[in-house]
Amino acid sequence: MLALLLCGFALLYGPAYLDLSRTIWATDEQGHGPIILVVALWLLYSQRHALAALPAEPVPWLGWSLLVFALLLYAFGRSQDIIMFAIGSQMVLMVAVLLLFSSVRGLRLVWFPIFFLLFMVPLPEALVAAITAPLKSAVSAVASNLLYHLGYPVGRSGVVMTVGPYQLLVADACAGLNSMFTLEALGMLYMNLMRYTSVPRNVALAILLIPTAFIANIVRVMILVLVTYHFGDEAGQGFVHSFAGMVLFMVALLLMLVLDKVLGMFFSNAKAPA
Repeated sequence: MLALLLCGFALLYGPAYLDLSRTIWATDEQGHGPIILVVALWLLYSQRHALAALPAEPVPWLGWSLLVFALLLYAFGRSQDIIMFAIGSQMVLMVAVLLLFSSVRGLRLVWFPIFFLLFMVPLPEALVAAITAPLKSAVSAVASNLLYHLGYPVGRSGVVMTVGPYQLLVADACAGLNSMFTLEALGMLYMNLMRYTSVPRNVALAILLIPTAFIANIVRVMILVLVTYHFGDEAGQGFVHSFAGMVLFMVALLLMLVLDKVLGMFFSNAKAPA
């Protein structure tokens, strides 16, 4: 039965994933999509024995209702080329399958991997554009002010930064909504792996991840500006530009670890059993 369900899922969503690999996932802004998918599948796979050990207590009326809704949402998204609906429907479909063949307890067991798939769903372009513009402006303003006070000849006009003879455009991938969305996903994964039972602690860390992502983006932009100033435009736009993306995640992870230690002083450190 499991093999049949997996084959059906692959046949249904294979074309949608293929479209993503050729378009959105090939961009810097949405390049995290495949990683999110792989991590979510790994988390689901790691719970396979625990899920199989649960007694089957299906909820047919809710399961069938969600299944029909998921298929309609997928069909609408594919026919109208709304990738957010087509990909987003997979989460509803997984919930429906669990309610039909497992139980509510099974759904509780694997709720996080299903929820984690939300971070690979492409965001609406209008929303991204509306939030990314002020984010880029804020990141570039803070980065330029910090570098100026450190003695560097930095100027700024909107999201264009000038350092010495060079001009740098703060792109969406460097400081946009998708970048912060990716870092939020990293934080959620960290929280799941730590398995803290304190709800206030988890909520506090989730909220603090937003300014953490903002700070990490500032560090990334500052690194690119400094590399460009000291080593030239080719260095700033070459390997170092890609490496700065890794620095972004390392800085975010370091800040998360610091926040985790600080929150441990105020909240319980109890963890759920693995």
